[in-house]
Amino acid sequence: MKGATMILHVLSARVTGRLCLWLRFDDGTERTVDVRPLLQGPVLSALEDPSVFARVTVDPIARTVVWPNGADLAPEALRALPDITKLQEGERAA
Repeated sequence: MKGATMILHVLSARVTGRLCLWLRFDDGTERTVDVRPLLQGPVLSALEDPSVFARVTVDPIARTVVWPNGADLAPEALRALPDITKLQEGERAA
């Protein structure tokens, strides 16, 4: 379809560190992101508790990351975060 916009979805997610997720998107990209910039408001700030953050899953219908407390993060917002793996590689190369 000409001019159609593809809706981005998360296929897989796993915790890789303190407030960091490895994500695979349906556009073929993979990245590791620090979600701290997105944690605003009471529902999202609850994710700062490591035991809550560790319970991340991918919702099979919405196809984004969700937590049992009702928190979720939009795939587009996650995809816009810098890939911290590439940032770390750049630091080592410098």
